[in-house]
Amino acid sequence: MYSLFIRLEQFWQGLWTLSSLWQHKGMAKRKPSESANLLIPLHPTIPALQKAAKDCQACDLWKRGTQTVFGEGEAGAKVIFVGEQPGDREDLEGKPFVGPAGGLLDKALVEAGIDRKKVYVTNAVKHFKWEPRGKRRIHKKPDAAEIAACRPWLDAEIAALRPKVVVCLGATAGQALLGRGFRVTQHRGEFVESPLAPFVMATVHPSSILRAPDDETRHLEMRRFVADLKKLAGVLS
Repeated sequence: MYSLFIRLEQFWQGLWTLSSLWQHKGMAKRKPSESANLLIPLHPTIPALQKAAKDCQACDLWKRGTQTVFGEGEAGAKVIFVGEQPGDREDLEGKPFVGPAGGLLDKALVEAGIDRKKVYVTNAVKHFKWEPRGKRRIHKKPDAAEIAACRPWLDAEIAALRPKVVVCLGATAGQALLGRGFRVTQHRGEFVESPLAPFVMATVHPSSILRAPDDETRHLEMRRFVADLKKLAGVLS
């Protein structure tokens, strides 16, 4: 009887081990985007999505970032601006577009005649990806897997807001939403057909203006950026 008991115990331990290995194997194969999908509320609102995204670990960026930096803006916003990812200041404050690039966007919106309080701003990636350089944290471009892992959040934001206009700021946002073959340099300031919204446009990210080599170039790029935004004012009126 004792030997039979031992054999039964070994049998059940073997089944438990196989079950554990199978579950681990299934988790390893699971795509990152599926992990984010599991967190999205059944009936998502922006506040509910903001709360749920705090626990997102769909990619490894959560280990490095201080916190999830989700989108923010008016619940009835007609325009969504989508950037690449939060920067150093955004990561620390937990709010999108509050750093230098955000300040430049605010200024451009005023010049274009668009009320900043009535737009929604977010990013393709919700955690700050960076690398150390001395005591500074330097921006590092997110890769395709990290962008894909965050895509369910971006899709949920757009679905919850149902905006009239979606604006992709920079190449990362443009390719994330309009396809990897999309080039901002070729279609800047144009309205392109997309199921995302009635009007979809791509333009430069305001951080690129800040990186201009001199004041003259910076002023020129700012005028071009404002001109792009003025096209939005036309479809919103």
